[in-house]
Amino acid sequence: MAVQAAPPFSPALSSQNSRTKIDKFHFNTARLPTIVYRRFSPSLFCTSSSNLPRFSGCSKALSTADGFPEASGSADVVCFGEMLIDFVPTVSGLSLSEAPAFKKAPGGAPANVAVGISRLGGSSAFIGKVGEDEFGYMLANILKENSVNNSGLRFDPGARTALAFVTLRSDGEREFMFYRNPSADMLLKEEELDLELIRKAKIFHYGSISLITEPSRSAHVAAAKAAKDAGVLLSYDPNLRLPLWPSADSAREGILSIWDIADIIKISEEEISFLTQGEDPYDDVVVRKLFHHNLKLLLVTEGPDGCRYYSKEFSGRVPGIKVSAVDTTGAGDAFVAGILSQVAADQSLIKDEARLREALKFANVCGALTVTERGAIPALPTRQAVLDALVNVPV
Repeated sequence: MAVQAAPPFSPALSSQNSRTKIDKFHFNTARLPTIVYRRFSPSLFCTSSSNLPRFSGCSKALSTADGFPEASGSADVVCFGEMLIDFVPTVSGLSLSEAPAFKKAPGGAPANVAVGISRLGGSSAFIGKVGEDEFGYMLANILKENSVNNSGLRFDPGARTALAFVTLRSDGEREFMFYRNPSADMLLKEEELDLELIRKAKIFHYGSISLITEPSRSAHVAAAKAAKDAGVLLSYDPNLRLPLWPSADSAREGILSIWDIADIIKISEEEISFLTQGEDPYDDVVVRKLFHHNLKLLLVTEGPDGCRYYSKEFSGRVPGIKVSAVDTTGAGDAFVAGILSQVAADQSLIKDEARLREALKFANVCGALTVTERGAIPALPTRQAVLDALVNVPV
């Protein structure tokens, strides 16, 4: 399928579309309804413009006509998956239904990691798909503004950019509501991949959301295979979002289907319990069940308590730092960006426990600083901010 150039970028760009879409509202707890259908018009999100060229039948890649510079052709860390708009409440500790207003914030776990690495002074790229709409072009521009190689980003003229409403309630439980039926990120095809960008990387990072449906699942598998065959280090953050999967069993099966190809895996306590079907996530024996023979490093994040690390040779815990949390969205992604930015600079630190511990202390601070502001990408710290905070971290 031919790839056409995207229309020139302008903040005023928008789409004409009179269709009515049905989107799903998902909740993250079995105590709430799992699916609610709502009908809305795309005009709620985009203002019509007769100046926007219309496309049909194919996706478009970014070009110099969009106001984006030509890509350098390589990046140390290539992140694959979803990029979307998070809406976070302007008031903390409320459920989504109670929130009086929401702040628009760019997000999506793999995209968060790509921007996080760049903010820390590293070299990153993002591969994925957004809608040919104002949010899609906004996200493409955010990658550019943060010096992330966006040559692997594609626009879909037939689907919207994904939206997610997310909050941390007063009882500590996160609540999600997604608009994806389908969203553009679910429609990335294997033939749209920039395989050379992947093969030239040092690290290929991804999650599990792109495994849920076709064609993104096939694109994901093909991208990971290209990276593996090229000797690129594979980094995996399952990033469990159970409401997006057809069932818990399908989520468990899907996440584990690519488990054994990863070189680095970052996982949370909640995800350990889910994958082991209720076993104790604090038991090292339980965690070791998830350690496969190809794995170089397994990382377990524990929020403000820091993280644990497991390799074939050693294991341990690195404490976190205490901060006043405003919004926890993106904290895990900031942690991943922190560790991958350093592994990309020197992969040998994975085998040196003392140096690994220092790298993980850095990553813990990245995560901690992110929760002090609202939104994921807007809150990701710079390298200097992390270094400044490290001065006050106990040895």
